[in-house]
Amino acid sequence: MNPISNIWNQPKTSAAGLLIAIVTVAGVLSQQGVSLGKAGTGTVVSLIGAVATALLGLLAKDPETASQQVSGSVGQQAKLGAWAMIALLLPLPWMQGCSEKGIAQDIVNWTPALQSAVATVDSTAALLAPADAPIFAAATAGFDAATNLLVAQAKAYLANPTAGVLGQLQTLVVTLQQQVDSALLQAARIIDAASQQHALAAIQNVATIVSAILALVQSISSKAAVARMASESGIKLAAVEPYLNPSLSAQMVAAHYGERVEMARVQLAQAERAQIQAGF
Repeated sequence: MNPISNIWNQPKTSAAGLLIAIVTVAGVLSQQGVSLGKAGTGTVVSLIGAVATALLGLLAKDPETASQQVSGSVGQQAKLGAWAMIALLLPLPWMQGCSEKGIAQDIVNWTPALQSAVATVDSTAALLAPADAPIFAAATAGFDAATNLLVAQAKAYLANPTAGVLGQLQTLVVTLQQQVDSALLQAARIIDAASQQHALAAIQNVATIVSAILALVQSISSKAAVARMASESGIKLAAVEPYLNPSLSAQMVAAHYGERVEMARVQLAQAERAQIQAGF
């Protein structure tokens, strides 16, 4: 097929392909440290990637495309929607332009939800069968102390974003993550179905928030620091993943950021992929 005539006959298809290519190249350039200069608090490359993805999203929602769907071109709309999702699933290069202070604030913004989730864990033992309550209490005994330390360190980093304070924050978030993952594995051994459901749900709320904080900390940490954090994670994500409910996690993230659940699912998938690739 003549490529020129193909571009002319399928303008939306060609435009979507071009935008995906721009997003992909921008991601690669960002990963290689190529910035092409500053743009506000970010870089020119990150700005180009952001604009390209935004245009791809608008293209997928084009009213003309919607009318084509009504007239029978369902495949075209489906393809555009799929391309928009592909762009979202690609590494988000413009996120690298976020300031460390902004990310530090985001971490602190999660801490009230974390403390609330841990408080729910503390009260969950009363909902379990008498034989299961002691197991659950023992598995989650360290949550309060580890959470208090993490919250205090997150606030300390926001006030004083130095490498030393960040190093302590890295250690504390991994420590709490490992406690939560260990608790999930222990709760999974509870035989009573109702008790197990209550236990896993309560712990997962904490796990979701800790994972979000870990992803934020990871985003502002050096490769060497991330490798060290991963080496300290004896329990890997693959071991606890069977006991997690992705829908519950997505709903929690969506509520926190005031966004659609679908977007939260994409963000969680990205964070999970980055953590697995890092060795968590």
